[in-house]
Amino acid sequence: MNIEPNPELEAFRREVAEFLDTAPTDAIREAGRKTTSVFAPFEETIAWQKILNDRGWAAPEWPVEYGGTGWSEQERFVFAEEYSKRNLPPLLPNCLKMIGPLIIDLGTEEQKAKYLPRMLSGEDYWTQGYSEPEAGSDLASLNCTAAADGDDYIINGSKTWTTLAHHSNRMFMLVRTSSEGKKQQGITFLLLDRVDYPGMEIRPIVGLDGFPEQCEVFFDDVRVPQSGRVGAENEGWTVAKHLLKYERGGSSQAPWLYRFLRMLREAAATRPSPFGGALAEDPVFQRELGELEADVASMEAVEKLAMSGHPIADDPAFPSFNKTVNTELIQRLTSLMTRVSGLEGLSLQLQALTVGSGTEPLGDGFDLIAMPYYLNSRAASIYAGTNEVQRDLIARSLMMSR
Repeated sequence: MNIEPNPELEAFRREVAEFLDTAPTDAIREAGRKTTSVFAPFEETIAWQKILNDRGWAAPEWPVEYGGTGWSEQERFVFAEEYSKRNLPPLLPNCLKMIGPLIIDLGTEEQKAKYLPRMLSGEDYWTQGYSEPEAGSDLASLNCTAAADGDDYIINGSKTWTTLAHHSNRMFMLVRTSSEGKKQQGITFLLLDRVDYPGMEIRPIVGLDGFPEQCEVFFDDVRVPQSGRVGAENEGWTVAKHLLKYERGGSSQAPWLYRFLRMLREAAATRPSPFGGALAEDPVFQRELGELEADVASMEAVEKLAMSGHPIADDPAFPSFNKTVNTELIQRLTSLMTRVSGLEGLSLQLQALTVGSGTEPLGDGFDLIAMPYYLNSRAASIYAGTNEVQRDLIARSLMMSR
């Protein structure tokens, strides 16, 4: 993909820069500075999404007819670059990056009209009901059941690691509607209009970073309409695999990684090396940071290829490759962040991390987020399918292509 300077693209960059410099509120900017995972502080991020949606910029990847921008691949990448430079909170992915694109591709016209506008506006936020206590990487082993009863399903069972369920008002989920045949063949994909149906209970889980990001969700004879089904009954595994191409890829991650590389370089310039001088001048640190920067640049080149229509984007193994490389880069990056922060980053500072608290952090803003982001990113190689499983899928795809 060619993003060399040209008058039209530079005019677009200036337009984006001006808007991103002036539109966010102070609270939104604070939320961006205190983001320690792919899920930024909820209330401020939804408020920011509403501002972007008013401008028509909430979902650059969506088709124009459903509220997308109609930008070229080059414009989308420029937007991502300018966005990352300003440390703004990333928009929450479950709606805009996952269930929204799935409904656009596979939903009924009624589902599109009902759900898509409210996703864009931030009126609705969807949580993902996939994993269960006995079904994580082996998701097809899920046991949460949905029994047909007239025009409804009656759901029993539980889900876990259900991200932001305590902030959500809707859920998309996988349920077992048949136990006959292979385990993948009896799964159905459902859209739930509420997360407060009678018999439904949500319990937040406090993570290693001290915040409740994931939840447990319990279903006890929960009655939901069958009209929420996407695709045919017992064919939800195919629907779920379609969604995974969006969950594991489909957007530019390199600008997000560059954001933290910039923070690393700036922090290292002010921290002393054990051998004298600034850490940024230490040859061992320079080598490690340089290797990380080179790998991020390589990933950026691959993302540009995929966005420009290169056949790599259609390779069945690409989502698994993209997910594996990006999440392991995040883990390497956050590990280096904690080493640069050192002892200053060890304190648990939940109040200082809370947007609007007014609590000053110990150390600086880099020290405040280094350890929480490191702890949160330990799950990156597990969520959306463990990286060990992704490598297996990549190998199988390569073998089948020979």
